[in-house]
Amino acid sequence: MGQLFYGNASESIEIPDRLLAHIKVLAATKLRRSESFTLTWKHPAGEASGRSTIWLQPSIPLRFVFDSAESEKLDSALLTEMAKSASSSAGLVVDLEHTAAVTPVAAPVRATRTLAAAA
Repeated sequence: MGQLFYGNASESIEIPDRLLAHIKVLAATKLRRSESFTLTWKHPAGEASGRSTIWLQPSIPLRFVFDSAESEKLDSALLTEMAKSASSSAGLVVDLEHTAAVTPVAAPVRATRTLAAAA
């Protein structure tokens, strides 16, 4: 399980390594272009119910920590879906319970299938 450190917070957001690798590439690409976006997820089981959203923009520090020392193989089709979702008014919505699901706004698709096939 990887960790995303957002801003100056000492607590991290736990995200599966494979999903975190895709988020890292997407964030680096969009933030390099000065394109801000939101990232939303439902709280996983064992935490208070609800969901969280963070605003990603170039001036807010991000740190990605991966559990695995090996780089994840990225799925270009999934990155395209994630980029479209991040550019929408709803932003990027990820499902931490299914280890790597993304719900694009235009056409909801379970990214778990895509990530599992690419592994």
